[in-house]
Amino acid sequence: MIEEYLLRALLASLMVSTLLGLLSPLINVKGVAFLTHATFHALLFGAVLGMILGLIMGDLSLIFWISLLIAIIVVIGIAEMEIRGYSSDTAVGTMAGIIAGLTVLGFGILYKVMASRPYFALSESIVSYLTGEIFLITFDDLTLLVIGGFLVFTIMVIFYRDFLYLSFDPEGLESHGGNVRLYLMLLYFLVGAVGGLIVKTVGLITLQVLAVLPGAIALTISRGIREFVGISLGLTLAIQVSSTFLGYYFNIPPSGLATIFLGTIYGVLALRRKII
Repeated sequence: MIEEYLLRALLASLMVSTLLGLLSPLINVKGVAFLTHATFHALLFGAVLGMILGLIMGDLSLIFWISLLIAIIVVIGIAEMEIRGYSSDTAVGTMAGIIAGLTVLGFGILYKVMASRPYFALSESIVSYLTGEIFLITFDDLTLLVIGGFLVFTIMVIFYRDFLYLSFDPEGLESHGGNVRLYLMLLYFLVGAVGGLIVKTVGLITLQVLAVLPGAIALTISRGIREFVGISLGLTLAIQVSSTFLGYYFNIPPSGLATIFLGTIYGVLALRRKII
């Protein structure tokens, strides 16, 4: 009989796989892999800010909501800068730099707030956000992930073709009456929302790799859009589920295994292309 916490972990893996498998191709064709780096900084700052407010208000559930909100605000800000004519690298670099500085300041404030409290498991909270805690996911966490993931999945499916047009030919999309500003805002919103939803399961350290490499691998070996998306989705599903089982049996973080598997596959494909 399968243990309850493992079942929750597997269900979370399925949702994470679906979201990342669909989002990764969009990140790659749009060429915004660096955006996930800014999302990393935003989520870490949001977690620190959530810990500060959670300690003051006595509600540590604020950590999740504030990190999600900060991530969405940051990526929307990046989208707005791009719309105003800044390059993607400039927009991401500017926002990531500001957020990184705020994170450092936030840690300083957090330590002072902690000193006024008798006990707070800072190390546990920070580690859970850095490495992920898929085996410690609660029923409430899983419910939030499934409901939020379903909403994000629905938006992605409805606008997926428009996102692809936006990535390949934004001028053509606009000439055919498409709202480029809306689609760019919506796409970046999805990046921030997915990051905020899955960060507790995959961890900040591996989030960027897990969000980028499935699509990069699929782009290398696919011969069409349908195959491109299908390979990314199937690969992510296989890697996440197998990593969860291996992590369970060997008592190691599944996100680390998934990152190693994806990095190895991508490295082998890159080496093969160079040899050929």
